[in-house]
Amino acid sequence: MALIQYREVIKESDIFIKTDNRKAIKGAILSIKYHRTQLERYIRQYPRFLKALQPIRIPQDVPEIVAIMAEASELAGVGPMAAVAGALADLGVNQMVKLGAKVAIIENGGEIAGISNIPINVGIFAGNSPLSGKIGFRFETEDFPMGIGTSSGTVGHALSFGEADAATILTNNAALGDAAATAVANEVKGPDIEKSVQLGLEKAETIEGIRGALIIRGKFAGIVGKLPQLLKITGNSWKILTQRYSNVIPPDFIIL
Repeated sequence: MALIQYREVIKESDIFIKTDNRKAIKGAILSIKYHRTQLERYIRQYPRFLKALQPIRIPQDVPEIVAIMAEASELAGVGPMAAVAGALADLGVNQMVKLGAKVAIIENGGEIAGISNIPINVGIFAGNSPLSGKIGFRFETEDFPMGIGTSSGTVGHALSFGEADAATILTNNAALGDAAATAVANEVKGPDIEKSVQLGLEKAETIEGIRGALIIRGKFAGIVGKLPQLLKITGNSWKILTQRYSNVIPPDFIIL
């Protein structure tokens, strides 16, 4: 099946879509723009929501995205903004499914939400780790719906108090994956690298809704829970990372 690829940057949201349904792309982008606007309005009224580093209580009558973020942050024990990228991806995928997409994969700055009736491969970028760009997951149809969140203390602009090259979390939705990845990555720190990875894995086991976790720091990698089949990626890792813009590797790869 030939999939359609589309990328659009919406303020801080760097959106990458793969789907079998061109009409669903427009629906996803409109959904993401709408929910971003709703969130921005809420934050103007309640700025504490933006700055909180711990779960906060919210009233019942709030925009859908606010409720999704608050629920994910409560489960992970972090501030609600830790779930924003994943929540937007989830909402975009939901709209794509309503419009008839059978394959709906959205990556938003490294957080991925998706459903698919065909297998999909996902590669992992982990900064300067020797494993970066070298491994990935193969998601079979029974692995969907899925949500992936990745947090790093060495890559990207997202707030992290840890030192993981990548803490990748698999859940059923990207909002929880996003928030949980932040919580897990925060635990991966200190001079004993092997011990720090173990602490991150232990944290992952305490968060309800996590299906599996992969933590990479330097030459160490740890796995807990049930993850899809691991893949070995060959070739130039930088070209793999930038495959959004080329055809270096097969089009069913997405880089975290």
